Amino acid sequence: MKISRIAQLGAVAAIAALTLAGCASNESTSGGETPAESSGPALSGTLNGSGATSQQVAIQAWTAAFQTSNPDVTVNYDPQGSGTGRESFQSGAVQFAGSDRAFKIEEIEAGPFDVCAEGSDIVEIPAYVSPIAIAFNLEGVDALNLDPATIAGIFAGTITNWNDPAIAATNSGVTLPDLAITPVHRSDKSGTTANFTDYLAQSAADVWSYGSVEEWPVQAGEAAQGTSGVVNAIKGGNGTIGYADHSQTADLSVASVQVGSEWVEPSAEGAAKALDASAIEEGRAATDLAFKIDRTTEATGAYPVMLVSYLIGCAEYKDAAAAELVKGFFTTAVSEAGQQAAAKNAGSAPISSELATKAQDVIDQIK
Repeated sequence: MKISRIAQLGAVAAIAALTLAGCASNESTSGGETPAESSGPALSGTLNGSGATSQQVAIQAWTAAFQTSNPDVTVNYDPQGSGTGRESFQSGAVQFAGSDRAFKIEEIEAGPFDVCAEGSDIVEIPAYVSPIAIAFNLEGVDALNLDPATIAGIFAGTITNWNDPAIAATNSGVTLPDLAITPVHRSDKSGTTANFTDYLAQSAADVWSYGSVEEWPVQAGEAAQGTSGVVNAIKGGNGTIGYADHSQTADLSVASVQVGSEWVEPSAEGAAKALDASAIEEGRAATDLAFKIDRTTEATGAYPVMLVSYLIGCAEYKDAAAAELVKGFFTTAVSEAGQQAAAKNAGSAPISSELATKAQDVIDQIK
């Protein structure tokens, strides 16, 4: 598995936390089994996945727990980005994908999904919920308030200087330099980009005219590969600003965004509140729990610049052995212990118990 140093460290903590959770459950008087453990005999084999970099640390934690319960299983996850992950899953190169956006209905209808049995629906499980930080590096400035129209103007290339009146209007008392803005965006096909542009399209459509897209549409600013590339580019220059999974921006200043009459910083709690204000998209199969995120919510404390990252598989696989591995791994991910491990190591928001129940009901149908 290609993992970062952060992911490696996270795995150690995850193994301990999830193993202890399993032991505590085994000692309980209820006789119940923790969702993080596979029912029946231990599994064996190799499970391959590919996709979102945002899920990387969480998937490492889930892998550690799953392999603890099933020591004869090898899980490989290649974090090459959401678009690549979905393409690899469609071609049959991997048994599951991680993606920061769900498949569009028309994409599902068009297919193909070579690893799935003929006529099978797909499974999309919202397993990872995280804020997208609008991170910046501006000498002498540690905090900013940015409204949706201003954010859209910066990334559309119509607001080009840090002392622009639109930025000054929401940052009274902040000394803004006469310095060019360098917006940083993803160069690869990215689910994080899809979620960020969806926020711009919903909240500032009169400024951002490019819609919700995975490939950056504006020929301005600086392009960087992957989440780590964006973060490094922001760190590398004074006057830079970009968007990235909040778990990767600990060493950067981040903007608060306007939600109703509030200024809200990125947080797991805020992302969870934005998800709670949203609904599962209509017109999908019963095994497809894809959300339509309400980016214009004014719910108190909600942070709508966020992503829901999905674990994607088949409702029915051509290979029954692959189905059992996917079912076990997805069960580990949505379990309470799995969600808490992801929250601790990746800074994500645990899905609600109601959503976890819905997700497990779907996972149980995998065959």
